[in-house]
Amino acid sequence: MKTEHITLEELTGRISGLINSTPALRNVWVTAETSDLRRSGHCYLELIQKHPVTGEPVARARATIWRSVFARIDADFFVATGQRLDSGMKVMVQVTANYHPSYGLSLNITDIDPAYTMGDLMRIRMEILARLKQEGVIDLNRTIEWCDVPLRIAVISAGGAAGYGDFIHQIYNNEYRLRFSTKLFPAVMQGTQAPASIISALEDIAAEEENWDCVVIIRGGGATSDLASFENYDLAANVAQFPLPIIIGIGHERDVTVLDYVANMRVKTPTAAAEWLISRGADALSRLDALGSAIHNTASSILSGSREQLAYMTASLPFLPAKAIDNARKRIDRNMMGLADGVNRKLAPENSRLNLIADRVRNSLSTIVERKRTRLDSIEELLKVLSPQATLSRGYSITRYAGKAVTSASQLPPDAVLETTLADGTIRSGLLSD
Repeated sequence: MKTEHITLEELTGRISGLINSTPALRNVWVTAETSDLRRSGHCYLELIQKHPVTGEPVARARATIWRSVFARIDADFFVATGQRLDSGMKVMVQVTANYHPSYGLSLNITDIDPAYTMGDLMRIRMEILARLKQEGVIDLNRTIEWCDVPLRIAVISAGGAAGYGDFIHQIYNNEYRLRFSTKLFPAVMQGTQAPASIISALEDIAAEEENWDCVVIIRGGGATSDLASFENYDLAANVAQFPLPIIIGIGHERDVTVLDYVANMRVKTPTAAAEWLISRGADALSRLDALGSAIHNTASSILSGSREQLAYMTASLPFLPAKAIDNARKRIDRNMMGLADGVNRKLAPENSRLNLIADRVRNSLSTIVERKRTRLDSIEELLKVLSPQATLSRGYSITRYAGKAVTSASQLPPDAVLETTLADGTIRSGLLSD
């Protein structure tokens, strides 16, 4: 019995007809992750879906973006996200299923929604930044002041990475011959181990903080998806609160991570980090050169002026003693005139005061003498009134015995000879005995 059969071409033709003619498989919006993306005018890639727990692929399909629409899609995606379409991105794309008998099933991408890609990355990033801001640490590292010339550099990078090699070559072969000192603190720079590895390197640097002027975290180019490990809260918090200024150079110009928002300085690449550090040294050298020139010009000007002054003094020296003596005489004359005027000005009021005092003294003496004379006259009159002669004139007498006034008869002996004084003479008499 003969078995009915068809050729493979007929079978694939039937599949192609079914798939290509089914409306439900045309212009469908699909979410997936890009992988193995290649550009050659057209864009070839794989779309994969991973298990949310294990991360293993659970669906996979080849996809193509034809040249006619790829330029527009790529440009729109870059304008919206700041990144070129690359492997490892979560995307929402509009696809039409296509089955070719020779090449099998593929998806033709005709449009892309950048908001979906940005939404997932930005949601994580904005949550981290909001938390750091709420904790009050988001600006700590960005506000650290740089020393004038940071020459001692702690570098966090993968030891054998090309980016690290570019940085070291640039630093140690600078045209200004600046002498930098660097030390590598090796770390894993991609994958799930990167945040913990970089944090560990930061802790090692902090343990010898006084040996370094700054920290440089660098990583060479690579897939944008590799940068997802830097969208990490713990790593961002460590960078934001680190006591030394940190430079981030972990991607290309289009690549941005949460670290770029919290570090002191963000540059495009490891080479750009080296160039920035060299430029600070070059600026310092330029300032020193300008200062040296200014000092030289000032010193030259002072010396030139001093030479002119010395020449003038040398020419004037023979005439200086006579001129000095003449000037001294003139000063003495002026001083003497000024002294005389000053003395006169000071003596005139004093003389006036002395004359006034003399007048007052003379007037006071005359008054005092007159008062004393009047008092003496009063005393003289009083003495005249109170004198014994005045008393005798009023009819009184004074009886004396042996030159002493008699005040009691008992004082006298029987034969006493008395002397009685009257106003107009003296009488001598004796006592009669009984």
